[in-house]
Amino acid sequence: MLAAFTPVAASAQTDACNAGSVYVDGNGNGRRDRGERGLPGVRISDGERIVASDADGRYALPVEEGRTVFVIKPAGYRFPVRADGTPEFWRHVRAQPGPALKYGGIPVQPAACRDFALVPERKRRDGTLDVLVFADPQTKSLVDVGYYDRDVIESARGLLGGRRADLGISLGDIAHDDLSLYPALNRATARLRAPWLHVAGNHDLDFDAGSDEDSLLTFRNTYGPDTFAWEEAQAVFIALDDVVYRPRPDGGYIGGLRESQFAFLASYLATVPRDRLVVIGVHIPFFDAAPGKETFRHADRERLFALLADFPHVLLLSGHSHTQRHVFHDARSGWTGARPLHEYNVGAACGSFWSGVKDAQGIPDTTMADGTPNGFATLRIAADRSYQLAWHPARDVDAQIALHAPRVLRRGSWPGTGVHANVFMGRDDTRVEYRIDEGEWKPMQRVEQPDPRLLAENARDDEATALRGFDRLPEASPSMHLWRGPLPTNLQVGSHRVQVRAFHVVPGREVEQVETSYSLFNGEP
Repeated sequence: MLAAFTPVAASAQTDACNAGSVYVDGNGNGRRDRGERGLPGVRISDGERIVASDADGRYALPVEEGRTVFVIKPAGYRFPVRADGTPEFWRHVRAQPGPALKYGGIPVQPAACRDFALVPERKRRDGTLDVLVFADPQTKSLVDVGYYDRDVIESARGLLGGRRADLGISLGDIAHDDLSLYPALNRATARLRAPWLHVAGNHDLDFDAGSDEDSLLTFRNTYGPDTFAWEEAQAVFIALDDVVYRPRPDGGYIGGLRESQFAFLASYLATVPRDRLVVIGVHIPFFDAAPGKETFRHADRERLFALLADFPHVLLLSGHSHTQRHVFHDARSGWTGARPLHEYNVGAACGSFWSGVKDAQGIPDTTMADGTPNGFATLRIAADRSYQLAWHPARDVDAQIALHAPRVLRRGSWPGTGVHANVFMGRDDTRVEYRIDEGEWKPMQRVEQPDPRLLAENARDDEATALRGFDRLPEASPSMHLWRGPLPTNLQVGSHRVQVRAFHVVPGREVEQVETSYSLFNGEP
């Protein structure tokens, strides 16, 4: 384990290409002007070691070929923006050509000292931090980039209503294997005007790389370090590449972490006050995707959880599954903290890979296998470290529940048919209620089964004699946030209104009230 960072100054023995200064960019022009002072105590890392700038803002790190050097952003500052819209907080150490890769990897960088600018930023009056959270944009073509732009980016812009989010993060699978799409994706994301962080996914790999070490060179050339920390007044954010690539002949990948990442984490977390909220962003979830199948190496998970165990406020964010759920880790998964550890497995921006029937705007349905519509999440963090999460379906950002009920039932039949409510952000402890017409509210029962809405769409795909979209929607799988309530058949003949509302763990907080209807008939219609 590395020791906590120690301030160092640049020296004659240190190669100039891995030294420089961190300074206050008072006018925000991205260059150091006369009178702009160095900033002491700012941490700089190469992904394993961490040093701090000295009293004059100077830093130096040992030169190691192939490393990416970055600044751990301190609270109260922002970075200038690069030409592609991403924050300017990193550079590569690349004196020798790397492996020849289809998408270019990291080219040789000119040797030069490097200063990093930090621009002072004003605090929000209410002390909150608003974060946009995307998972799996996963575009495979420029057509998909167009969907991402018109569907997800436009929806986020509409939600913000002209405001700018304080931060954005994408949890991997930025593209779907075609890494040449990164510039087009960045142009779309930059329209949100938020500082944007990127986590690597299994579809962001250089699949022609000969090792896990080289498998993210093109990703890093575009987005910088694959493991880093970023600090805001309300929380500390840590992004981790958790895709361990296994080149041919074995092929494939598994979730896990490298030794250098554990070294970085041990060194960095030793400097973080224990009362801070720590937000960890990864691509592959920490829980196993199926019982008995190790999709994230358990030994690595236990080591990470041990480093986090003394922090009472931790939130895990993951993607990859193209479904959505909340998991609360405990001793069964190696978590030893005082209370369960919350992991939010975020639904995909691309939904089910941009599949399904297109709407009037030419955008695919792309509902996920658990019945969640594609979209994005928001994370609001208050000054007291408490946080709120929400899911926003693209093109309908306020929708929180989707209902399914039969259109017609026979009056007096056995009441074996129900209304189903898919509560997109539902958890095991979410309370969901329904009522018929103006009757009393009754509890609905949580069920783990496929969403009937998606089953009906699967049936329509089966019956079609030609593809109804670029691809059919995925086969419906059991949803972790589905509730059912039986429909009575002893009411009067005619149409009846069904209303559903949901409450999360905060008592009395209603998520949404939505409605559908069904009709009762006497005998044959």
